[in-house]
Amino acid sequence: MGLLNLIAWGAGVVLIALGYRRARGPWLRYQALREQDANVARYEAWRGGLRDTGTTGASVAMAMLRRQAQAGALIAVVGFVLVMAGFALK
Repeated sequence: MGLLNLIAWGAGVVLIALGYRRARGPWLRYQALREQDANVARYEAWRGGLRDTGTTGASVAMAMLRRQAQAGALIAVVGFVLVMAGFALK
C-alpha cells in the first residue's frame, strides 16, 4: 500500500461524499415535483378535462433538478472509480 493508493482512496471518498451532497437535495425536490405533477394528472383525469401537455414552469424546474442530480451522481461515480483505481494501483 503506497502513497498513491492512499491519495486515490482519499480523493475518491471525498468525491463520493461531495457528489452525494450535491445530488441529494435536487433529487428529493425532483421527486416531490414529479409526485405533485402525477397528482395533478390524476385530478385532471378524474375531472374529465384535457390536460395541457405544453412546457410548464414545473417541467422546466424538474429538468433542471434532474440535471443537477445527474451532475452530483457523476461526481460520486468518479469518486467510486478513484477508490477502485486505488485498489488496482501497485
